Amino acid sequence: MDTIYILNIPNFYASYYLYGLNKEFKVKFKMDDRFLKYNNRPFLIFSLNNKIAVINNDDPVYFDQKLYDLSDAFFVTNKLLDNPSFQQEKVKPLFPHYPINIVPLYLKFFNFSLFKYLKFKSIIKELYILKSRPVYKDYNLKIEKDNYIFFSSSIWKKEKETNTIRAEFIRYCKADERITFEGGFIPRSDGENLNFSAELNHIKYPPNTFSKLSKKSKIVLNNAAVWGAVSWRLAEYLNQSLFILSFPFKIELPLPLKHEEEIYSINDKSEFKMLFDKVLNNPDYHKKIAKRGKDYFSKYCTPSAQAKYIVTTLLN
Repeated sequence: MDTIYILNIPNFYASYYLYGLNKEFKVKFKMDDRFLKYNNRPFLIFSLNNKIAVINNDDPVYFDQKLYDLSDAFFVTNKLLDNPSFQQEKVKPLFPHYPINIVPLYLKFFNFSLFKYLKFKSIIKELYILKSRPVYKDYNLKIEKDNYIFFSSSIWKKEKETNTIRAEFIRYCKADERITFEGGFIPRSDGENLNFSAELNHIKYPPNTFSKLSKKSKIVLNNAAVWGAVSWRLAEYLNQSLFILSFPFKIELPLPLKHEEEIYSINDKSEFKMLFDKVLNNPDYHKKIAKRGKDYFSKYCTPSAQAKYIVTTLLN
């Protein structure tokens, strides 16, 4: 295998893929002036065997057609099902993943190039964000849980459907006496909490604390985030062998997560009670789906597995 050349300096959103590529292949940094504008942004761009791959970890606010045209394969975290731009031939979906702490690798890999291509304040901010993320680990399979649920989320000003689903989940968890619930909505900095005052929680959890509390949860919620994007929590949940309750995906995955196999899918809040009864009264059912979700992660979603998937797809 020839050397992979990283052609820009991505921000923390691409940390998972830099870690995976570096672990599995010979990787070097070689700035390409065509991609200067993508430094410190959620894009990782690399070349291999005269082919260019783009890993786009951005929320799907817009589609970068110019970058797409320069690529041989355009990998996206959020391959929207209802957006024609994302249905173009070279657009490839990515498996669930999440930002991780790669501070030692980041400093060693980019070295003094950081100061050549990024502003000092940007470097400090990036290191701070990276350090706040959990270090990657392949969590041990641990399925036995108390009836505890942790859920904390932002209130998005223009995402009514997302907010409503999350609020209904919070309300149900609080009302079900079988559940010990922790969390709620994080108050908005502008004070516009969109009539969700009853669902507010005034604790803001750092990423590491968030991960630890999520890992204890009997059931976790996955629903579309901003612009239909998948939350990076999904990958963490799979890695932590959690039972995932999911509303319909608005993006395409390379291989779908199947209902009542790796996740449990619903369409409406009216299904909460049926699902909670099923999970809380049937430990074997809870165990089966949680374990299969972890199996999916172990097979397809680890940094190494995704690096191999990306390189194989690019070359083929």
